[in-house]
Amino acid sequence: MNILHRPTSLLAWKRLTGMTMAALLAMNATPSRAASEEAKPAPDAAMVAAHAAAQGDGLLEALLTELDRSKAQLKMDQVQAPYFIEYRVSDVQDIGLEAAFGALRDNQHLRFRILRVVVRIGDYKQDSHFGRSSQDETTILPLDNDAIALRHQIWLTTDDAYKAAGQGLAEKQAALKQFSADPSPVDDFAKAPQMIAVEPTVSLQVDEAGWKKTLEEVTNLYRQYPDVQNLSASARFTAANEYLVNSEGTVTRSGKTTYSVALSSAAQAADGMRLGRSPAFMAGRAEELPTREKLIGEAKKMLDTVAALRQAPIVEEEYRGPILFAPDAADDIVASLIGQNLLGQKPQLGKPNRTTGAFATSYKTRVLPNFLSVVDDPTMKEFQGKSLVGSYAVDSEGVKAEKVSTVENGLLSNYLIGRVPIRDFPASNGHGRGAPGSPPGPSLGVLVVKSSDAQSAEELKKKVVQMVTDQGKEYGYRVETLGPGNSPRLLYRVYAKDGHEELVRGAVFSELDIRALRSDLIAVGNDPLVSNRAGGAPTTIISPSLLFDELEVKRADTSKDKLPDYPPPPLKK
Repeated sequence: MNILHRPTSLLAWKRLTGMTMAALLAMNATPSRAASEEAKPAPDAAMVAAHAAAQGDGLLEALLTELDRSKAQLKMDQVQAPYFIEYRVSDVQDIGLEAAFGALRDNQHLRFRILRVVVRIGDYKQDSHFGRSSQDETTILPLDNDAIALRHQIWLTTDDAYKAAGQGLAEKQAALKQFSADPSPVDDFAKAPQMIAVEPTVSLQVDEAGWKKTLEEVTNLYRQYPDVQNLSASARFTAANEYLVNSEGTVTRSGKTTYSVALSSAAQAADGMRLGRSPAFMAGRAEELPTREKLIGEAKKMLDTVAALRQAPIVEEEYRGPILFAPDAADDIVASLIGQNLLGQKPQLGKPNRTTGAFATSYKTRVLPNFLSVVDDPTMKEFQGKSLVGSYAVDSEGVKAEKVSTVENGLLSNYLIGRVPIRDFPASNGHGRGAPGSPPGPSLGVLVVKSSDAQSAEELKKKVVQMVTDQGKEYGYRVETLGPGNSPRLLYRVYAKDGHEELVRGAVFSELDIRALRSDLIAVGNDPLVSNRAGGAPTTIISPSLLFDELEVKRADTSKDKLPDYPPPPLKK
């Protein structure tokens, strides 16, 4: 009997004897033909350490066992053997609840394991991959730790990935022939040191029944607001354990939990303009979410604001002048205009640019005022007592997370990159992350905006009043929250006469872009706000208030918004 074909026996022996997998494999060697075909050279120190780290975790052991086999046997005629193999598994538990108009309307429980296999042919300089996804293969793994079932699925997916890589390399070599010189002087893949970091797994700790009742109570408030057309509340709780092993000897296992609650309400003004509010709360610990009483209070505040928006005046046809963005709105600006442009994406084959995005040609040039700096630090776990969901110790490519200073005194000094290098940045700085089953790529972790000259919120508002007074304007603007496309959802006029504020609606910004960040941003507050964000990989943005000396506000086109043709049903039975 060859023990490689009997993984369940292997695991049983291992548990009884405490021997390492490498030792068991060596003990099991026989002169049979099958054993000869599966014979492997003595494992190196890295793989011995990797197998030792996996003890007691059936999934991790199956991944390593198949990795050993793939390294030894994966070779087709006339196709190079792989120089790199990687297995990444995301084991996800997800609970989703949603209520609307006082009744639960969605209750989903998901549990799945996604395997993503990477096989690279060639070498680090030039290999079979064209970009981030290329020939990688994914599949769904069994939920229990049946070693035979796990290894069989891993084997088949690896075989598919290898064949796709062989085809990919041939296609890439053909594409390169159209260039007279090397169109990609940067390596295709960066080397990374071996990393062994096996952390405890995580699971959800949540009062599901209590949350169902809370969401129903929150959305039952619609009975008190007859003009509100929609009111819903949702909660999502996720525990994700990520496993990664590769042929360089890296073995990681890490877990992350996220807990989020979102409210949503919508109405229409008498002229048909659609109005909405959607406050959300996200944390890494369940106890940080709002209590039942707090959430009901937030819902009432939201509904009162929607009701006020229905009666609010529409903005003037055009305005150009100072605008103050509160921290909630500032976080959205930083995420979209700064964060996304700091990602070091390798351009397409033949493109001369260093990276893509608005900062592609901005390396070592000014992108922000000289009193601002931006740091991405995934090693930060908390800020002002709040958990940061963008924190992590090891990224999705098995590289240790690093604190990266991206903008220093206004100058762009660094990009966030994974293991796909770009010009001037040959190695990963621990920012390669991806959603379950998706290829990792450059991603934010915990992005923090810092200032050498922060001012209080009161001082910033006084600046707005003084500026509009000097310009002979009646008022300026303050933005509390933003919606899709950085359009204002809560916008207030700040009157020069006495500083009082008036809620208005129906505005859009026409010049809120990276040029405005560089040239029109004149001051920031000392009031940083944590914004935990869901996505493929959770991220965190921490930004204070932002004051622009000149932005343009225009009236939005709402001519297509129409009121319902007949009234809603009665609120009482």
